[in-house]
Amino acid sequence: MTKEALYLASSSPRRQSLLTLLDHPFEVLPVAVDERPLPGEAPLALVERLARLKAEAGAAVAPEPRPVLGSDTLGELDGVLLVKPEDQADFTRMMKSMSGRSHLIHTAIAFSDGKRTLSQVVTSTVTFRELSDSEIATYWHSGEPADKAGGYGIQGRGGRFVSHLAGSYFAVVGLPLMETERLLQAFLGKENP
Repeated sequence: MTKEALYLASSSPRRQSLLTLLDHPFEVLPVAVDERPLPGEAPLALVERLARLKAEAGAAVAPEPRPVLGSDTLGELDGVLLVKPEDQADFTRMMKSMSGRSHLIHTAIAFSDGKRTLSQVVTSTVTFRELSDSEIATYWHSGEPADKAGGYGIQGRGGRFVSHLAGSYFAVVGLPLMETERLLQAFLGKENP
């Protein structure tokens, strides 16, 4: 059975790597969208809006009529967004706030063909063990946290801080595999993948 060819509206190496696991041939269409939250916009609404914007921006420039996948991932702790750390002080504050606690990771996926867009949000709960100041500093100096929403990568060195995960590991990394395949099939009007 031939798998549907796609476009991925993301330059994220993690998303590209995960999408290869679904065996769909795809090409990358890097897009730029304004990722700033709207006034009063809740994290769930923001992450879904951004995934939809990326998919629609990709569909607007796609050279061929194929489904375009857009995705976005955001963290949330006590209703506050966990974004990429601005500097070491911001990272340290963020990690201390997550130490010994649970936070939410929302990953939205969207498919668009320029005429219609279908989207879904997958939320996972990640619990950190208690972190020491030296562990936090050492992790910062590894270089890994600087470009990560929430300041860590579960698939890398940051995985050592996770004591519990409820939800989709792949969604926390950046692309929920099962949900992406199901959403694509729904977008294509097919019952089963």
